[in-house]
Amino acid sequence: MTRPPVDESSAETPGRIEDYAIIGDSQTAALVGRNGSIDWLCLPRFDSEAAFAALLGNRDHGRWLIAPRDRVRSVRRRYRQDSLVLETEMTTAQGVVRIVDFMPIRDGLPNLIRVVEGLVGQVAMGFDLVVRFDTGRVTPWVRRREGTLTLTAGPDALCLRSDIAVHGKDLSTVGHFDIAAGQRRVAALTWFPSHQPLPPSVDPLAALAETDQWWRSWSSRCTYDGPWKEAVGSSLRVLKALTFGPTGGIVAAPTTSLPEKIGGMRNWDYRYCWLRDATLTLYALMLGGYVEEAEAWREWLLRAAAGDPSRLQIMYGVAGERRLEEHEAHWLPGFAESRPVRIGNAAYGQLQLDVFGEISDALHQARRLGIAADPWAWSLEKTLLEFLETRWRQPDHGIWEVRGPKQHFTHSKIMAWVAFDRAIKAVDNFGLKGPSDRWRAIRSEIHSQVCAQGYDQKGKTFTQTYGATAMDASLLLVSLVGFLPPDDPRVAATVEAVERQLLHDGFVRRYLTDDDQTAADGMPPGEGVFLPCSFWLADVYEQLGRHDDAVRLFERLLNLRNDVGLLSEQYDPQANRLLGNFPQAFSHLSLVNTAYNLTAGRQRPARHRAGEES
Repeated sequence: MTRPPVDESSAETPGRIEDYAIIGDSQTAALVGRNGSIDWLCLPRFDSEAAFAALLGNRDHGRWLIAPRDRVRSVRRRYRQDSLVLETEMTTAQGVVRIVDFMPIRDGLPNLIRVVEGLVGQVAMGFDLVVRFDTGRVTPWVRRREGTLTLTAGPDALCLRSDIAVHGKDLSTVGHFDIAAGQRRVAALTWFPSHQPLPPSVDPLAALAETDQWWRSWSSRCTYDGPWKEAVGSSLRVLKALTFGPTGGIVAAPTTSLPEKIGGMRNWDYRYCWLRDATLTLYALMLGGYVEEAEAWREWLLRAAAGDPSRLQIMYGVAGERRLEEHEAHWLPGFAESRPVRIGNAAYGQLQLDVFGEISDALHQARRLGIAADPWAWSLEKTLLEFLETRWRQPDHGIWEVRGPKQHFTHSKIMAWVAFDRAIKAVDNFGLKGPSDRWRAIRSEIHSQVCAQGYDQKGKTFTQTYGATAMDASLLLVSLVGFLPPDDPRVAATVEAVERQLLHDGFVRRYLTDDDQTAADGMPPGEGVFLPCSFWLADVYEQLGRHDDAVRLFERLLNLRNDVGLLSEQYDPQANRLLGNFPQAFSHLSLVNTAYNLTAGRQRPARHRAGEES
């Protein structure tokens, strides 16, 4: 039988975000396509340059494909039970083959291991390794050292150890092999600094057993016991996979520039840690039983926020780096031709007042949930509040990081109220020392101002900005953060307005992007529904006593997950496809928190965050 060469077999990158699955260690993560191609991997950290960037381009930008050379009739994949060890089964006319992909969870250099197992018949396989350092534009120098294939360029090097025979062809490493039922082949790719000696070899099969057991042991600590146990466990594993182990920081996503609209330019780099996610992240980890991870996240938060309060950023690098300068990777065509591809995120320099509230709330919830007290944390919190006292009246860029002029965003003012409210609770409930009378006066002033200027008396709803009529989904947080009780008629009216204006096929958009009133967004119109906001709506439904509505919406959201349980940031109901960076921590931590909100019992994040302690 005449077969096509391997570099033409399954050469196209998957056309949909949901075609990918994540594998990861404690420092970085890779995206594996249904076609057997690893199309995204940054080394050695989440925010490093990529060695495989075909996700944002094509084969020539770097990938590692292992797949049948004949037409694949069907693909079935799964994570091994309670783990992030990925199994992909491919069926051809000649048989069935399984590819097992994983990254060992261990200290040291990142390893990517692939195990090929024959299940039925005999399948002709292809091996195509294309390494392009510097996110798709630097071809390495390939040579054999000590019997190992090494690929080197600048500071980066990879070594390939495999029992599959390979050779060089057209600036790639390729090979053909047959796999019969009962047979197994292995390949391990290890990153190391190019100036250092070759790293020690790893026993792939021993590493597989070790990694599988590590994930099972970690997953067994999950304390959630409710109707959505599988979804909660899966999402917690995603959060763990997005955690940079050395510092405890959790990246928003392992990817950059996956589009919020196919063919559009709403493409951002999410390989950093956002302060805004702090409270919900703490809840998701603590309620799930992961106290150590929650403590590590809090410590990362404290280190990142340290310093001059006037220089507080909304996001930082995985180790707390501050300079995240943005530039365009012009050599990459983008996912589904969605340009530009961005490296870095210029929003790190924006003023977003809501992060002060998120920090104060996160530290308050850490105290309430039983994380060991840290006197330095209280000192930092008071310093941030001193600064906020002088700045909360100023306009900012808001929760959605609009790339336009600053405005008086209602949500930002509400979160400033949260900052002082949680500080007052620290004094009243935990005996900490601070000027609570002054804070009470400021809290009262903010509350009065928001109710007067952030509420449209005619439309009977809170508004996105002061004096406007347009609204956005952040207003769902009015009751979730305790600014108003759920039974306040203004809360119900605002929820009804969200349902009228922002629902699209039953899911929530952040705001209207195709209307002149959102010109401050600074971007062309169009994006998907925003999944965290849809989880918020389910949370508010539960607060309002609309339990059945909350469950229906939550289960619809669960059905948007791909076949291995992953969610991105957004969803397109018309095209029935996920949008935005993937997998998205904010979506998964929102899933965990909503599951707790809808599960009978005392551990409900929305109740506690709103100040209902029982």
